[in-house]
Amino acid sequence: MKQSKSTSSIARRINLNFWANQLSVFLAMDFLILILVSGSFFYWKEQELPEDETVTERYFEDLLSYKNAAYVIETDSGQKYSFSIKKQVQYVQCPFVILLIFEGIVLIESMFQTKKIRRTMKPLNDMARKAEELSNIAVGNKFSDLEHAISNLNPESMDAKLSTGDKELQSLEVAVNNLLERMRDAYRQQNRFVSDASHELRTPIAVIQGYVNMLDRWGKEDESILEESIEALKNESQHMKDLVEQLLFLARGDSGRNHLKIEEFVLTDVVREVYEESVMIDEKHRYRFWGEEGIVMYGDIAMMKQSVRIFTDNAAKYSKEGDTICLSVKVEKDLEKKEENKEWLCYVIQDEGTGMAESEVSHIFERFYRSDSARNSRTGGTGLGLSIARWIVEAHEGMIEVLSRPEFGTRFTIKFPRQS
Repeated sequence: MKQSKSTSSIARRINLNFWANQLSVFLAMDFLILILVSGSFFYWKEQELPEDETVTERYFEDLLSYKNAAYVIETDSGQKYSFSIKKQVQYVQCPFVILLIFEGIVLIESMFQTKKIRRTMKPLNDMARKAEELSNIAVGNKFSDLEHAISNLNPESMDAKLSTGDKELQSLEVAVNNLLERMRDAYRQQNRFVSDASHELRTPIAVIQGYVNMLDRWGKEDESILEESIEALKNESQHMKDLVEQLLFLARGDSGRNHLKIEEFVLTDVVREVYEESVMIDEKHRYRFWGEEGIVMYGDIAMMKQSVRIFTDNAAKYSKEGDTICLSVKVEKDLEKKEENKEWLCYVIQDEGTGMAESEVSHIFERFYRSDSARNSRTGGTGLGLSIARWIVEAHEGMIEVLSRPEFGTRFTIKFPRQS
């Protein structure tokens, strides 16, 4: 009981430290964005002044009144230019609120990771308990020294390793150190996720701010700039909305709050629907479909269709205009013969696109990963689609096989065990 309380206390402390680090990162990022937005405002307002005027004084008026607060510039000709602060705040209010909502979601989710950390620490806790039991029957202080060394380990330290100097305990030290390294990998992945998500949101915010400034400067008189800016603002707002929705989907999946609505459906019909939709909305590629009829499986039909659409959209993104994208459905025998008469229900998405090197294939399901900078700029996207598709497949106890070669294309084979 005492050991369990101690483990829970350590887990809470680790979770609290990680949450505090996340909070400080978000505060620093928000402060930086605030400085950049304010600097842009001051700079562009001075650019609007006539070229023959020289600024002699800058100050703020009525800062205590939000409605009347203004930034004032006086020039050597005696002219006084006043710019409403409320009006400028309204331009960035929407994207800033979206950013704060995202940060709040991440912070709230991070608050409730104590159980997860405790589960991760369970092997270490079990080892410590075994060490205590051994120390009670061992001669000398060998195992008590080992327990003391384990208790003094700081799992958050990147270079912390268990070392007792005893050759007889060397294999146990290796096991503990390997466990510590896996824990650090989990922390690094979570930190990378937060960092990448912040970066992905920062880019559309910067684009929106740029177009708002351009609207403020020229859009009132130039209709072409007005139309271009409105279209860009719509696109970037939609991009941010899609990104936040995908992040929420993955967050719910990580916390076990994505529930499947299991029902019987025909896999062939689902893949055929995605094929027909793709033919209708994408005229730049040729689509082919083939499927065995009557392949019935159990699962969430909406999520299954979403996974097929993700793989199909991915194939279209990385294929040249006029390339063929093939969708097929089949039943496949277990070639490894692990079980007698075991069958897999499969759907396959194959393209003739750019393909990937073997070193890239192992990373494509990582969140925010996209293969190279050239294709990133051309295809766009959030880098979360394949991560979502993998979650859906694994939630249905399925597996994904990827075969890809540069310049020859990529084939995704998604397999589900047939339920008897």
